[in-house]
Amino acid sequence: MTNVIIVTVGLVLAGYLAFSRRLATSSSWKATVTPLASIMGSGFLVSAPLLAGVVGNRAVLCMAVLLALAYAVGGAIRFNIRHFEPIANAGHGAAQDVAFLSRIVLAGAYFISVTYYLQLLAAFVLAAVGMQSQVAAHAITTALLLTIGGVGMWRGLDELEGLEKYAVSLNLGMIGALLVALTLYNLTLWTGGDWKLPAISSEIDLHDLRILLGLLIVVQGFETSRYLGDQHPAEQRIATMRAAQLISAGIYLLFIGLATVLFHDGLGADVTAIIGMTRPVAVVLPLLLSIAAIGSQFSAAVADNSGAGGLLEEITHGKLPLRLAYLLILVVTVALTWETDVNGIIAYASRAFALYYMLQCIVAFLVAGRLRDLPGRPLRLATFAGLAVVCLLVFALGLPSE
Repeated sequence: MTNVIIVTVGLVLAGYLAFSRRLATSSSWKATVTPLASIMGSGFLVSAPLLAGVVGNRAVLCMAVLLALAYAVGGAIRFNIRHFEPIANAGHGAAQDVAFLSRIVLAGAYFISVTYYLQLLAAFVLAAVGMQSQVAAHAITTALLLTIGGVGMWRGLDELEGLEKYAVSLNLGMIGALLVALTLYNLTLWTGGDWKLPAISSEIDLHDLRILLGLLIVVQGFETSRYLGDQHPAEQRIATMRAAQLISAGIYLLFIGLATVLFHDGLGADVTAIIGMTRPVAVVLPLLLSIAAIGSQFSAAVADNSGAGGLLEEITHGKLPLRLAYLLILVVTVALTWETDVNGIIAYASRAFALYYMLQCIVAFLVAGRLRDLPGRPLRLATFAGLAVVCLLVFALGLPSE
């Protein structure tokens, strides 16, 4: 019965998100789902096992801290949407120069995230067929990079990006089904008197803290609202970005809280451990999660590949054609693939985005410093400066899970 409920919830939710005319014509929904899908696709399925392996039963609290940091950084980017965008092209002041540098850093971060998404996809493919091989994982990732890069150089990525709507709908549908399944499982344990926290280590030392800093990537993606200016006005992007972060925070905290009862020793290094973790909940879950993970990671990789190509073309003022940009991305990402593993690339991606976030916080600080009549100006300046320091620490100290 549980399996039927899970499949029904997943298909109904995914179908509604993919084919609803109301959502398809809603500008606010489109502006919300882009950052929401990016946040949920960045690391939802890897977050529980990685946190379990590092902080044990304190996973919910640590996830709350990561989410709070992300929301605060999102506040700085929302500030920039409102106050910096109108002056972004007004000369070459310090804020404009730092913002230009941040776009270069973001392009590099996209290089890393493309590699991360496809390495994660490869890990789920191999887990689905019961294989463990770093060479096979790298070969799958390379084949996918060649496919995406080749299509991009040949005829652009518009057609592949067209699949994103369905991949996002499937991923969100499966997340909804997973939350329902975990809720039913926890209720069954509770009513039967069998619910209890797992007996695993929950101590946190400096090394664990550095690994936590390296997990910032799991809540990354909200910054995409900053670059939707061609489709959505500033105030709408600010509101929908805030909504996307709050919705994703609620989903993450509910998921980690419900999944805690499934924690056990040995989690952490295996990014696909969610498959084995959820097997006691329902037989159908591992298959559904594998399908959703593969689809969402591929669409995320295509989106970031396209984003990186567009940024390179913009940064070089069109001197680097899009086809050559895709070629450069292909060369760099293939090199990254063979020089890293999936746990290492998670930490690298977190650090790259932390550097971008730091620069965005500096832009917010510089702009706030020029706005003498800004309400709460001293507090905002202190907040932006503090966030920049925290992001710098993430960049400097983040470590991969072991």
